[in-house]
Amino acid sequence: MEAVEPGRHDAEIERLFGAGGPLGPAVGSYKPRRSQTEMAKAIASAIDSQTTLIAEAGTGTGKTFAYLVPALMWGGKTIVSTGTKNLQDQLFLRDIPTVRAALQAPVSVALLKGRSNYVCHYHLERTLQNGRMTSRDDVGHLREISRFIKMTSSGDKAELAKVPENAMIWNLVTSTRDTCMGAECQYYQDCFVMKARKEAQQADVVVVNHHLFFADVALKDTGVAELLPSANTIIFDEAHQLPDTATLFFGNTVSTSQILELCRDVLAEGLAHARGIDWAKTVTVVEKAARDLRLTFPQDIVRMSLPQIAPSSDFFPALETLKDELDGMVAVLDTQAERAETLEQCRVRGVELAQQLSSWKFDPKAKIAAGEEAVFWVEAFSSSLQLHKTPLSIAPIFNNQREGTPRSWIFTSATLAVKNDFKHFSEQMGLTGEPSHTWPSPFDYGQQGLLFVPQNLPQPNSLGYTDAVIDCALPIIEAAGGRTFFLCTTLRAVKRAAERLAEEFKQRGLNFPLFVQGERGRTELLDQFRAAGNGVLIGSQSFWEGVDVRGDALSLVIIDKLPFAPPDDPVLAARIEVMEKQGKNGFMHHSLPEAIINLKQGAGRLIRDEGDRGVLMICDPRLISKPYGKRIWQSLPPFKRTRDTAEVIEFFRSLPASS
Repeated sequence: MEAVEPGRHDAEIERLFGAGGPLGPAVGSYKPRRSQTEMAKAIASAIDSQTTLIAEAGTGTGKTFAYLVPALMWGGKTIVSTGTKNLQDQLFLRDIPTVRAALQAPVSVALLKGRSNYVCHYHLERTLQNGRMTSRDDVGHLREISRFIKMTSSGDKAELAKVPENAMIWNLVTSTRDTCMGAECQYYQDCFVMKARKEAQQADVVVVNHHLFFADVALKDTGVAELLPSANTIIFDEAHQLPDTATLFFGNTVSTSQILELCRDVLAEGLAHARGIDWAKTVTVVEKAARDLRLTFPQDIVRMSLPQIAPSSDFFPALETLKDELDGMVAVLDTQAERAETLEQCRVRGVELAQQLSSWKFDPKAKIAAGEEAVFWVEAFSSSLQLHKTPLSIAPIFNNQREGTPRSWIFTSATLAVKNDFKHFSEQMGLTGEPSHTWPSPFDYGQQGLLFVPQNLPQPNSLGYTDAVIDCALPIIEAAGGRTFFLCTTLRAVKRAAERLAEEFKQRGLNFPLFVQGERGRTELLDQFRAAGNGVLIGSQSFWEGVDVRGDALSLVIIDKLPFAPPDDPVLAARIEVMEKQGKNGFMHHSLPEAIINLKQGAGRLIRDEGDRGVLMICDPRLISKPYGKRIWQSLPPFKRTRDTAEVIEFFRSLPASS
């Protein structure tokens, strides 16, 4: 841990964050917190010296204000990148306006999302004319979107609550990099994407999300590339998500559904603009080849690296057939593209897809692509197949992005360190040697919470493990009066837990409403859980982080297993193999720190406020039985610890009646 030198803004930060400072009146419940003030000083100093800072701040520190105050006061042109679009909206609509008003800072702020978040005038018009609706829902949603586009100034679909974010219709009324007409479009002057980018270029502070940041750095498409050169300060909030997000975008993915979408557009545009060709025949052979490639895996969901695919598999010849047929369609488009801008666009998309497929030249016996430090793997879904090429390390690529103009880079999250050691995160991101610091949570975890590891549970890989966890959990859920998050590491466990708990609650006459991931959208489930006051919510990965339930509605967080990544994950397996060749222990260097950071996120759901009290129940016996267990629980907040069910029940009994 590096010592943080005093900076020239320290006195001003003490005043702004102090008891009589401007933040108090602006935020009803604001109280000065030493860790927040010190973190703000460190960030101001990094901004001043145009250096990098890795900043971990325990839950309740108030890290958002700790970076926003120095950024708005001294950050110059600032890009703030968050983990999700929800957090992005919260920053833009709530947090930044609050701080800006409190500081009376004359800064302009813009929100920038990926193009799929903005309604596209051209595609909406086309969809209205074509009427390719597949359901009654689509028709109703389309009507709402037509109304919305006349009233909105941003075109951001988040503003239209009546149409669910995942509704299929959005694909038909938004553009992609492939289907955008650019300056040729008749609606170019009114384009919401262009408008958002223009506002972002002119603003002092721009709020983006990690997906957008890295998609752009990789594709040069989304407007961040135009912002980066002039940015003085870049802040990544929820920075623990960066390694996964960056890996996703610095890799290369091509899917059969992209190819089928192209075929659909080629057929429509071909019939409209070049009638002399048998477009149905041209397209059908490519569609068949794409579907045949998917059918080389009979199972519904598959993740396999190339060496795991048997050399005799139909996959390899089917891939060659698809390459050939796609080349054939591109050759036809070459002869017709000049007839219409939209046909030229299809040709360009076809060429790009063909290039991506041709980069799949590999030696099936080599786990890692020669000279590329990348792993080839396939992922099959119920109706599509994705071919991935993923870099084993993003550090060199990300370091290239950070070279050039000096600016400050701030990485912050509640979970970046493993027992105060930042090595895992900094090595993944190529930040070795950069200053890092942890500011502890102001919460009194010893008084506010209890860490409970039940006794006599079987090993997590044993048959019936989820049922054993539920048997253990039932008396604790009852003692807590519901008010529970039941966090599982697999969707299968979510399903089993939901079945069993519904059964048990009915038999025991327990009136705890059950909320299960997948039954409704995440936001709706959380709102209903909060409103119920005695609910039990069962979820997997998407509920482990970014979820804030304060007060009485949540008093018990149950975690079924330590969240180790599945050992058959093809990218993980290849990473570990490389580490072991370098003489490192893949489990201790990679799998364990990843699981700890993940577990810290899950544990962080419990205590969200100084008044919160509750129990964190981790059911995995490895926390006690394995030598690495100590490293795990020492990385968690310093709860009082117990293995005694009676002590947990007594803890709940002693809570104030209103709780």
